[in-house]
Amino acid sequence: MKHLLICTGLLAVAATLSAQPGPPKSPPATESVSIAGKAITIDYSSPGVKGRAGQIFTKDGLISHDHSYPVWRAGANAATKLHTDADLDLGGLAVPKGDYTLFIDISDADNWVLIVNKQTGQWGTEYDKSQDLGRVKMTMEKPPALVENLKYMLKDLGGNKGELSLAWENLCGSVSITVQ
Repeated sequence: MKHLLICTGLLAVAATLSAQPGPPKSPPATESVSIAGKAITIDYSSPGVKGRAGQIFTKDGLISHDHSYPVWRAGANAATKLHTDADLDLGGLAVPKGDYTLFIDISDADNWVLIVNKQTGQWGTEYDKSQDLGRVKMTMEKPPALVENLKYMLKDLGGNKGELSLAWENLCGSVSITVQ
């Protein structure tokens, strides 16, 4: 009887330990910058390529399985959040200070269009076009090497100028930022 109780206890401990979640598949990340004394922040989840190079942005690739395709959540999990403490000109689009969600139109995988959406707090595949503040064509380039984990970059270029970039797999898109 004693052995049965010990075995049962060990089995329960083993089951509990094996049920512990590992690190998230697409860990949360934040990118922030101060331009002209005003904070701009992007909160997102960063998926990895994980051996799927060349299979992310194609018409039958990973992202094409989202029901919002060809609009992509520009990250993973919850929708990607943009917060700005100042009015911005984002690649020619007037963006009042506040909170927004970022999406990317990848109808043409080599020519992304950044979408700034007024709806916030939703899951990443819940896209409502009627909530778009506007769209901006991104400048595209190929990174020098494979970008394993999706990464947003915000750069202060001096004065009231900056740049927002998004890189993943073998593509990088960017738009200019001007703090108003």
